[in-house]
Amino acid sequence: MVEPKVIDGKAVAAGLRSRVAAIAARLRIPADITEAVLVAEVEKLNADDRVDGVLVQLPLPRNIDAHRIIAAIDPAKDVDGFHPVNVGRLWSGLPGLVPCTPQGCLILLRTVHDDLSGAEAVVLGRSNLVGKPMAALLLAADCTVTVVHSKSRDAAAICRRADILVAAAGRPQMVNSDWIKRGATVIDVGINPITLPDERSRVVGDVDFDSVCAVTGAITPVPGGVGPMTIACLLRNTLLAACRRRGLPDPPV
Repeated sequence: MVEPKVIDGKAVAAGLRSRVAAIAARLRIPADITEAVLVAEVEKLNADDRVDGVLVQLPLPRNIDAHRIIAAIDPAKDVDGFHPVNVGRLWSGLPGLVPCTPQGCLILLRTVHDDLSGAEAVVLGRSNLVGKPMAALLLAADCTVTVVHSKSRDAAAICRRADILVAAAGRPQMVNSDWIKRGATVIDVGINPITLPDERSRVVGDVDFDSVCAVTGAITPVPGGVGPMTIACLLRNTLLAACRRRGLPDPPV
């Protein structure tokens, strides 16, 4: 009996991705672009009425100041929510475009808590991309907010007070059950690749999921928790930007 040929879809897909990447590379901005030329490219997108959203994929080459490039984006098209105008509006409690990952975390929290008022929330990490805007959103939701960072004393003890812990420190599995108050809600923002003893790789969060599951009331997994929400909120921001630029009311999403 002749054995049938097993069609390897994974291998065929890998070949297709490789060919697509090779052709797409010809369309991309070169890595050795100057800062001035990149600013000019951003300004072209700002002026193009067909474009509702502009984002800068970080990190940029070392010769380019990412702050200058982000500041060159029209705040109305800043779907990442990183422009200083949008940052200021967030901290001032004014409407703007909010960074996607913190916004996704807040939406996830609201699936567990009908009312966040008065909850003690700890944000582990103070990055401009996640930690700081997350703290601003939690303050706006009337939480009592503490930000823990690398210079904080006894981080575990601070985290143990939290009704809500948002872990965004960028350190694999640093948070275990000893850091968690029983019944607390844990949002794990970490995306950390690690190599297993058998040389395979996997992605883990900042939270030791198996350990923390024994005490937490609700927790997001990695992968499959915050990551998909970041992408969904980017789409949401793009829709909001499109509606606002056209003078339309914000859609109920």
